[in-house]
Amino acid sequence: MESISSHAHAPIGVFDSGVGGLSVLRAIHATLPAESLIYCADSYHAPYGERDNAFIIERTLAISAWLVQQGVKALVVACNTATAQANHLLREKFNIPIIGIEPGIKPAALYSNSRVAGVLATASTLRSEKFHRLITAYAADCRFICQAGSGLVEAIERGETDSDAVSALLKAYLTPMLDAGADTLVLGSTHFPFLEIAIRRIAGDQLRLIETGEAVARQLTRRLAAQQLCAPPDAKVTLRLYSTANDGIRLQTLASQFLKTDQIAEHISIPSSSAGALS
Repeated sequence: MESISSHAHAPIGVFDSGVGGLSVLRAIHATLPAESLIYCADSYHAPYGERDNAFIIERTLAISAWLVQQGVKALVVACNTATAQANHLLREKFNIPIIGIEPGIKPAALYSNSRVAGVLATASTLRSEKFHRLITAYAADCRFICQAGSGLVEAIERGETDSDAVSALLKAYLTPMLDAGADTLVLGSTHFPFLEIAIRRIAGDQLRLIETGEAVARQLTRRLAAQQLCAPPDAKVTLRLYSTANDGIRLQTLASQFLKTDQIAEHISIPSSSAGALS
């Protein structure tokens, strides 16, 4: 098992298959403003949702190992797909706080008055054992209508969050949920909070949107405090952005919009190693 920096001034690493994890990064920064952050978007290989499990595991382990090499003190896997397929392997490999993310099935079941809730997630997340365990645990008296959001992650990676094509996809995905009386929608990908305006245009106020960025930030806070890893209030705060895409402009643009930062996104090449990914 590999160790990382235990210094309170060390940064927190955040990883997603693409730009979607910025919604989680925003929540972490709001909750823990004294913490330095390193964000890595694997946009060259996005989206993960249509990939096979072996590929997802390889990429998750490779990028996590790279973040560990940067000296991070904790790792946030801000990707539902990567969490579902590889988080247990990360916890075996790295001796650090590992915070994953999962669709908000539990809060949806808690908040839904109609007892019908929609779930919009990637195909990989919906087929994962972890997702099925969540549904089994919380769907006793609540009907969940699950929909793979095919095409949406790709659109967001291109910078489209409110185009006609995105609106058409969302209408096709959400209409059956609305017709069934759903009053709650689980955003089962960290990319999907960027679609809130488009979703509201279709659903109005009928759907309460459930995302999990704030819950992740709270769990991260608890884990850092338990291991005395919280940065002091007067710590020098830094933000580093990396993308495996040849052009990190999408990451940089969205970071500017959602994090109010002019930080440049640097290109980084992180190769996978099939031979060593599971070692």
